[in-house]
Amino acid sequence: MSAKDVMKMIEENEVRFIDLRFTDTRGKEQHVGLPVSAFEEEHFEHGHPFDGSSIAGWKGIQASDMILMPDPDSAYLDPFFDESTLVLSCDVIEPSDGKGYDRDPRSIAKRAEAYLKSTGIGDTAFFGPEPEFFIFDAVEWSVDMSGVYSKIISEEAAWSTAEKFEGGNVGHRPRVKGGYFPVPPVDSLNDIRAAMVLALEACGVPCEVHHHEVATAGQCEIGTKFSTLTERADWTQTLKYIVQNVAHQYGKTATFMPKPIVGDNGSGMHVHQSIWKDGQNLFAGNEYAGLSEMALYYIGGIIKHARALNAITNPATNSYKRLVPHYEAPVKLAYSARNRSASIRIPFTANPKGRRLETRFPDPMANPYLCFSALLMAGLDGIQNKIHPGDAADKNLYDLPPEEDAKIPTVCESLEQALKALDEDRSFLTQGGVFSNDFIDAYIELKMEEVNRVRMTTHPVEFDLYYSL
Repeated sequence: MSAKDVMKMIEENEVRFIDLRFTDTRGKEQHVGLPVSAFEEEHFEHGHPFDGSSIAGWKGIQASDMILMPDPDSAYLDPFFDESTLVLSCDVIEPSDGKGYDRDPRSIAKRAEAYLKSTGIGDTAFFGPEPEFFIFDAVEWSVDMSGVYSKIISEEAAWSTAEKFEGGNVGHRPRVKGGYFPVPPVDSLNDIRAAMVLALEACGVPCEVHHHEVATAGQCEIGTKFSTLTERADWTQTLKYIVQNVAHQYGKTATFMPKPIVGDNGSGMHVHQSIWKDGQNLFAGNEYAGLSEMALYYIGGIIKHARALNAITNPATNSYKRLVPHYEAPVKLAYSARNRSASIRIPFTANPKGRRLETRFPDPMANPYLCFSALLMAGLDGIQNKIHPGDAADKNLYDLPPEEDAKIPTVCESLEQALKALDEDRSFLTQGGVFSNDFIDAYIELKMEEVNRVRMTTHPVEFDLYYSL
């Protein structure tokens, strides 16, 4: 879509406001609204100035002027605002040199795509993420000097069998690990997911499937189509926005938190990937599971750098409560065809064009621009240095004999460990100036604030363990 097309879209839909959106380091969309009278076609050339000093992990007050540069291809009509509003995703531009700000996630994603082309390895990287989420009726928490408390309220939850609800307790609900995927009334969220799918498609995000996921208390997934790296990250941000706002309209609350409930599956974001050149899928070949040698090297790069990747693909302290065995979370750094206990799976497909790999350890707390860029950079490092991943693992990796189990590396066990790995293994990310050392340092500092806050907060389990000793 061109700038002229957007201006025509504004006129035809009697748009009254333009919502300029960008994504911060943590992965949350931010926005600023302009009345249509203050928006002109020149904005696509010169951008819109804003103060970047209040964005966590970004500039200080002494150098706060930044520019939002809207991308016409990202335009869609917001389905939630009362007044007709056009949404535009923006790159954050450094006014001193007119280039993408080195801490702007969307600019990093564009640099990753440019770096792929510069290597000559391929010209397009396709990504297909599968972010899972929970829909609850309500949630409560409190953190203060008197103590900590959290509670999830869900009529669909397995623990709600004895609760008193207005109109009575219907009794139909998924058991623990029983949500995949019975028909209603056990699945109580079909209509909400359908509304989300319709809103996504109206906003230009193609959908392929929706269903209840494994966990009780409203775990869901909406499958959307793959696309190029930056566009697919844009779509992921749109999906999060729509999921949370449709749930809100229904009087419920949605979260992409990886492990909000104890004792059932957490939410992952499996990421499908492939590299193409001149319209040909370079991951299709005659090696294991129909992959090419290049695809195996790409896998080798992800496995080699997995612990550094964890800091970006699993960026919350809560992420590591999901990454434990026996909850369908892939903790073993191995690859396999159709084996969901491996951290990298090669999905079955009869068509070589569909040949790809699926990295299963990321979760939906990940900033999609950073996540996809980091996975691509690790894979390219594997290709450039011919890092072979070794033999595939076709056994259940959760039930190996101890001597075999000890030979297979694992993902990190904590965010702090992952941040240390990122600090020590960062050069693959800085190739071609995609990620800067300045950004990585700022990212580690921002995330260590989260680590330290959790580290210093007394946990209710500690009362259970220690109060009477």
